[in-house]
Amino acid sequence: MRSRAARWAVRGALALVALLLLFAIATPAGRYLARAGWAEAGILRRRRPIAALVADPATDPLTRGKLELVLAARAYAQDSLGLAARESFTSYTRLDRDTLVLVVSAAFRDTLAFRTWWFPIVGRVPYKGYFDFAQAEALGRDLDRKGFDSYVRPASAFSTLGFFNDPVLSTTLAEDSTTLANTVIHELTHNTFYAPGQAVFNESFANFVGSRGAERFFAARGDSAHAARARTDWEREKYLGRYWTAVYESLDSAFRAHPGDRAARLAARDSVFVHMRFWFAKDIMPKIPGLPPGQVVQLRLDNGTILARRLYRTGLDAFDSVYAREGNDLRRAAARVIALARARPDDPLAAVRDWLASGAEAAAQQRP
Repeated sequence: MRSRAARWAVRGALALVALLLLFAIATPAGRYLARAGWAEAGILRRRRPIAALVADPATDPLTRGKLELVLAARAYAQDSLGLAARESFTSYTRLDRDTLVLVVSAAFRDTLAFRTWWFPIVGRVPYKGYFDFAQAEALGRDLDRKGFDSYVRPASAFSTLGFFNDPVLSTTLAEDSTTLANTVIHELTHNTFYAPGQAVFNESFANFVGSRGAERFFAARGDSAHAARARTDWEREKYLGRYWTAVYESLDSAFRAHPGDRAARLAARDSVFVHMRFWFAKDIMPKIPGLPPGQVVQLRLDNGTILARRLYRTGLDAFDSVYAREGNDLRRAAARVIALARARPDDPLAAVRDWLASGAEAAAQQRP
């Protein structure tokens, strides 16, 4: 019996391997994951323990200081914020380029909807990351030819959601100290919770935790200058988030006014963009928190850009309201948001807003 069971176990394992190989060879998603997996394996093979690099007298002082900051931010995220650090960011990989990946996203031109791709475990996502930059640029051109608004941007870090012990990369280490601490905490937020098929919620929530987490981290170290910088960066994120929300809502209203006429939707879109460019130049840009006087921000407006910007800036004020309701305790605020998201996986941001509304209603009823 044991021999027969063992044979069936071996056959089952071989069948699973065969299915995985077939998936990798025969499907676009499989081939994409195989290429990404090969590149990730190369990054993992080149890891070196950060503790050893910090102790090595041959390590230059700037790199040592940045690596020590990574370890400190990681410890703060785990111990003070309750994030799942696991073994992420305990090692370092030096890359031979200054950009880690190019991220490609795209939107339909006459409606506010992402073009999405499906992957195992994480579900549908509105972007693909490419270590091969030529492939990313080719995909962007192909999406444009097919009638989408593509958006291709560089990224210096990513998370494997805790499946691997993600190293800190030289592309991430090149960031300034405030952004570096934010990035570490942002990515560990993904390790802790990732709602399948809810990329906008996941990225915006991690933006909130990373930004507020960096502020609290530096404040705990008595570094008021970097804490103030982190706070200004977060205010800028919220401020621009409100602008992109206004653009999104104006465009959505214009599209809804012409449900059966694509040409009319595209014409309405052009009108909205003219108005929004004028508003940005006249009223928004001069008031961007932390923007040096006289500096000009180049504004690109198309559906791909709007959705890509909102990917990280949706519901930021709502997350901050949870933070305030929880007594400016980021650990409690993050745990609250995660609990609400788990209770309503189909629309986690709506769950957050409903919770805030119910609290406001209860407070109003208690007033004399």
